[in-house]
Amino acid sequence: MFRFGQLSYNAFHFSQWKAIKLLLCLLGFINSTNVVASAQQLPDAEMRAYLKSTIAKADSFHDRFDAEVWLVDMSGRLKRYIKDPKKRLEILRLVHKEASRADLQPELVLSVIHVESLFNRFAISRVGAQGLMQVMPFWKKEIGRPNDNLTDIATNIRYGCTILSYYLKKEKGNLTRALARYNGSLGKTWYPSRVFTAWNRFWQAR
Repeated sequence: MFRFGQLSYNAFHFSQWKAIKLLLCLLGFINSTNVVASAQQLPDAEMRAYLKSTIAKADSFHDRFDAEVWLVDMSGRLKRYIKDPKKRLEILRLVHKEASRADLQPELVLSVIHVESLFNRFAISRVGAQGLMQVMPFWKKEIGRPNDNLTDIATNIRYGCTILSYYLKKEKGNLTRALARYNGSLGKTWYPSRVFTAWNRFWQAR
């Protein structure tokens, strides 16, 4: 079990997904074109088609229903940072895919991106970290892929998730220390605290 301060990492699992699913079913959310869910109108025909296409490619979910619930929910939260719904869905699909591959919570990865770049794929820090998850370029040399483009969304998320997963294993599941390593501030807690705050306020499944 991953340690999260004095809390368990498992505390962030989807404890209320069944209630959400039941509510959405009662509202006729699935296969409906004019129902309001989570105070948001369902997308137009073009957007529905893209959502359907995204779900079809989202192979990291247990089933299509889970994919639709999660993508629609998180897309609504991400709207304040990324206006284009297609870009939102693509980022969310990649976050879920790479987080699942690296055995990380997708909401944790969204929280890291929130803190690191505020979802600006072209962000560059004063020390040269790049992209959504602010990956340092030296990692490309470390793994022998000098031509990788860290502003490419899929590449950046894969690097970031892989690095964070490595640090989490290195720290034997201690998420606070793993996040501090990711930020380069091991021994301090200000950065993990910022990530946890973003997770609790914006990205934790309710």
